[in-house]
Amino acid sequence: MFTTRFSGVLCMAALAGSLALSTSASAQSAGPDGLVKARSAYGMSETVARLKKDIADKGIVFFDAIDQAKLAADAGIKLHPSTLLVFGNPPLGTQFMTSNPTSGLDWPVRLLVYQDANGDVWTAYSDFAWIAQRHAISDRVEQFAKATGVIASITSSVKAN
Repeated sequence: MFTTRFSGVLCMAALAGSLALSTSASAQSAGPDGLVKARSAYGMSETVARLKKDIADKGIVFFDAIDQAKLAADAGIKLHPSTLLVFGNPPLGTQFMTSNPTSGLDWPVRLLVYQDANGDVWTAYSDFAWIAQRHAISDRVEQFAKATGVIASITSSVKAN
């Protein structure tokens, strides 16, 4: 069991290293919570529109935009603007599920666009190295690296300098 755990740790370290090397210079690093956040240069509506356009331009399947602030308002709760974008590339994303079916909790990709109390608009998503570790997936290094590059590219379309 020690050998299995130790080799699993080595595989995860190798995966994290590979992902770090493969991401573009514009990619944000994840915090300890596995979240990658970046401030947008645009307002809420324009950020969402630009992200949806970039997703479409890349030929990625767009599944839904969930207006969480509207859902909250319908429940009588005040919430700053918050929209969850759900999208993905099934030939890529479903490969993670063949490695571990529980990774379906993190696929398709979810990208949150939200406005904070100061009026700043942010993007946030789960870091793919964190997802790999969460689901103990060590056999999809190339696929995780590709997914990391794509989400970094998408969010860079709105990122403030």
